[in-house]
Amino acid sequence: MHTSLPTLLAAAVLLATGSARADWRQFRGPNGNGSITGNTRTPTTLGNETIAWKAPLPGRGLGSPIIVGDRVFVTAATGPEQAQLLVLCFDRATGEERWRRSFRATGRTMCNNKTCVAAPTPASDGKHVYALWSSNDLVCLDLDGKLRWLRGLTFDYPNASNSLGMASSPIIAGDTLVAQIENDSQSFAAGFDLLTGTNKWKLDRPKAANWTSPVVVQSGGRQVVALQSSQGVLGVSPDTGSDLWNYAKGAATMPSSAAAGDMLYVPSNGLTALRPGSADTGTKPLWNEKTQRPATGSPLVVGDRIYFTNSAGVLTAVERATGNRLWRIRVKGPFSSSPVACDNGHLYLFSEEGVGQCVDISGETGRVVSEIELGETILSTASISDDALYIRSDGHLWKFAK
Repeated sequence: MHTSLPTLLAAAVLLATGSARADWRQFRGPNGNGSITGNTRTPTTLGNETIAWKAPLPGRGLGSPIIVGDRVFVTAATGPEQAQLLVLCFDRATGEERWRRSFRATGRTMCNNKTCVAAPTPASDGKHVYALWSSNDLVCLDLDGKLRWLRGLTFDYPNASNSLGMASSPIIAGDTLVAQIENDSQSFAAGFDLLTGTNKWKLDRPKAANWTSPVVVQSGGRQVVALQSSQGVLGVSPDTGSDLWNYAKGAATMPSSAAAGDMLYVPSNGLTALRPGSADTGTKPLWNEKTQRPATGSPLVVGDRIYFTNSAGVLTAVERATGNRLWRIRVKGPFSSSPVACDNGHLYLFSEEGVGQCVDISGETGRVVSEIELGETILSTASISDDALYIRSDGHLWKFAK
């Protein structure tokens, strides 16, 4: 069969476009480590000339935007007690609001003044959006905003809360939605059926406040969900919740682990690299660097390096193979968000004061090449898709693109 040159060129364009428009469907991207491939034209100049659009938001939120096809989704909470829970959908190209859905919180909405009820990042399987709030309300909507199911988890687990607010983001592993509802009282993790919202499994978890999010790691040729807590990291089957391995040397309760293939980089006693084993072989650290200590933001994995920010506003790069420090530079913090990156040799940071910074990481040391002051509080982690950068502040959703 003869194929014309124009047809081949058109196919190449479609392939390139499809790669550039890879979705960002969960907290810290498709691999749960803050990076995404195929986005080489994401702007490295953060300025007024690269603000593609700016959309107002009706309420606060700490959860990241997620991008599914031509739509961007965020959650929010508003009202005197943050009892009105919102899911908003925006057009990716124009920033126009397509729809919003509102729910009434059925659980507790108390939280620290710094955070808010819309702290978790939603997740998507490409057909639905799954949103969780600190009030332990969990909903599933299709991409057009039609409600598929709703769970008020407080009705089933009335003591699952803490006085500071919940923040762990759900993830999707296979046909299971996994969420950590961990706190000082009725602490648990659960796997929910994507289509019905019913429990597939539930595990009792350590009774301690925990704001980390689960992450999927490859282990033994299959997907394993890593659940992090102050006691360590537990690997479970996403289908059944059964224990597969356990790392019991403690871990942080704010920055989450980052996965890369069959490796897991855990904020534990500094920073620890694990290659998870089985219940028989165990899970032993490949290395541990006590001086490499991420603060609130989770570590970012790009190629053969790991990047993180500490409580002093220092960005550090270390070798994935050894944990040895390569360089560190001062950046404008403090940070509640995590750094993100793509294939353009740069990473992106947004401080709590709303300062966006682009750092060139392609050389022997990091170098801030552009920054912008958005003038609004930002506690959310940025997202990258279709060669564009998305960030939500207290008042707006922003898109940066060339």
